[in-house]
Amino acid sequence: MPAFAPLSRARSAFRPAARAAAACGLALMLLQPSAAAARQTYVVGSDRGGYLHDRLIELSNLQKHGVRVEIRGKVCYSTCTMFLGLPGACVDPATTFGFHGPSRGGRRLTQEKFDYFSRVMAQYYPAPLQSWFMAEGRNRISGVHKIKGSEIIRMGVPACSSA
Repeated sequence: MPAFAPLSRARSAFRPAARAAAACGLALMLLQPSAAAARQTYVVGSDRGGYLHDRLIELSNLQKHGVRVEIRGKVCYSTCTMFLGLPGACVDPATTFGFHGPSRGGRRLTQEKFDYFSRVMAQYYPAPLQSWFMAEGRNRISGVHKIKGSEIIRMGVPACSSA
């Protein structure tokens, strides 16, 4: 289970308006307890990522409410890839995952912040993917390293059953 103790240091690095916007969709689902309780599944469509802090809030809410995540979109880039670390998450073999290291709007961070935020992201990946991300994947700031869902499945994340 991911640890969030040092997160308070990270909060000032992200805009409050973006945080609120990212949490809005999930909040609507959680405000309708009967619908959320009946489904208990959150299907991720094509998602190109977003702010790390916003995603951490979303992940925490999903985990807190025991919502199962299915990653089924055409793409899952950047912070979307962090859904992989949620208990019971599954992936569609055809989804393309895109990985890159943490930055501030495409600009490099100080080495200390880069290492810290890389570890925050990596804790959401299965061990083989985590090792690759820390050694190689995080070093790309411009563009993404693409990995198919079928490869993510070989790294230990279950495939979603056909619906």
